[in-house]
Amino acid sequence: MKHEKISIKWKIFLYLLVFVGILLVLLWLIQICYLDTLYKGIRTRETEAFTSEVISVLQSDSANIQEQIDALAAQKNMIVYVGDVEGNVIYSAEYIPNSRLDSMSKEALLRFYEQAKKNGGAAKVEFEGGISKVFADMAWHDMPAEEENPVGEGDPADMDMPAGVMQNHEQERAQSVIYANIVPIGGDDCILLVNAQLTPVDATVNTLRVELVWITIVMIVLSLVIALLISRQVSKSLIRINASAKEMAGGNLTVHFEGKDYREVAELSDTLNMTARELEKSERLRRELIANVSHDLRTPLTMIIAYAEVMRDLPGENSPENLQVVIDEAERLTNLVNDMLDISKLQAGVLEKRTSVYNLTESIESVLERYNKLKEQEGYAISFSYDRKVMVEADEDKIFQVIYNLVNNAINYTGEDRQIWVRQCVKDNGYVRIEVTDSGEGIAPEALPYVWDRYYKVDKTHKRAVMGTGLGLSIVKNILELHGGRYGVESGQGVGSTFWFELKMDQP
Repeated sequence: MKHEKISIKWKIFLYLLVFVGILLVLLWLIQICYLDTLYKGIRTRETEAFTSEVISVLQSDSANIQEQIDALAAQKNMIVYVGDVEGNVIYSAEYIPNSRLDSMSKEALLRFYEQAKKNGGAAKVEFEGGISKVFADMAWHDMPAEEENPVGEGDPADMDMPAGVMQNHEQERAQSVIYANIVPIGGDDCILLVNAQLTPVDATVNTLRVELVWITIVMIVLSLVIALLISRQVSKSLIRINASAKEMAGGNLTVHFEGKDYREVAELSDTLNMTARELEKSERLRRELIANVSHDLRTPLTMIIAYAEVMRDLPGENSPENLQVVIDEAERLTNLVNDMLDISKLQAGVLEKRTSVYNLTESIESVLERYNKLKEQEGYAISFSYDRKVMVEADEDKIFQVIYNLVNNAINYTGEDRQIWVRQCVKDNGYVRIEVTDSGEGIAPEALPYVWDRYYKVDKTHKRAVMGTGLGLSIVKNILELHGGRYGVESGQGVGSTFWFELKMDQP
């Protein structure tokens, strides 16, 4: 069933758009919904720090205190009023429209003074609307001095405004704060009032809203373009690799994967290229195996048919010699089929291992006894040397087959002197090493790693083996891996080859 899924390019595109959308939502929430809260928190901290700076200036010995207060108030857009308890203005700086701190009555000033004194020298009063309402509250209502919060009580909208105080509608809707502090100046207690606006006015909010609309439009357009470019760039290599993979799945094993944009993509390309090379090599070796096995199967079958027809058609040809040829070729055919079955079982992991403790040296001697007839008739010289007899724990039949196949391989590839050496060496690490050496042409260094591979054949020109079926090394490799044994080959062109394996000795 074909899976209908979204392309990686469009999936990345959607992810980026969702990310930008989340950023825009957060921006709108912060700038519109929570603007007052954020502004109030920042402004409150600024006002507290500003008040501390003004107090430091007032308590300094500087000759230009008024200039410093003006500079601070202008920088932070705040109102500063410093007066004595008699209502006289000492220093004043106003940078908020319609504040009129310097126009407050003596009674209002004393209210602030009493509140600050009751709170340990500092008081904070928050209120809605302009400072004019606070003045009206304090100037026209006779509030008791012991009241804890004398400012902002009642409804200032019901009070009459003092003459000369101008209303500002934006200021009326803004939230403000007054910090009152008792500061000793020249040995006398003075009252410091700092007025700051805690919330932005409507004009500021409207300006931010218009700016945010334009920012949103620009970000949406840019995000569409950038997301499309990024998604195409990121997915380009993967799309190309996917197309090459489809070609390989269709049977084109010479395809090349290209993708070097990112480390992971580059590693994937290298892995797929290596896979394609291995598949191509396996396919080539598979064809060679079919050709070789077909030849090995056809030759004994042809011999059997030929001799059988001769014995049938020609009187007197039904001799023991001709029958022996038929029997030998049938045995060769049987051995070839058995070897192929053994390889399949070993590689599938279904061939059982029946281990026992036995004498490996004597097993090798019994293997070599099979070649007595070959030595007598063909002139092969097979020598066996060992320092002492050893015992091992293994599957005797399978290790017997390993030695038999290695000797067969040496017989097939030895030189014209037909010399073969079998050696048994006891190692200090508790292992016994078996070596089978021939005097043949040897194996090229670049071919050594592949002699154990399935289907691999060093000599590409097929020739019929003198002994065995030509599949022995693959069986040797799988049997030794089944036993956890070590194995290898040492060879060079013109110096022959030495195939070896090691098994752990059984030491009582």
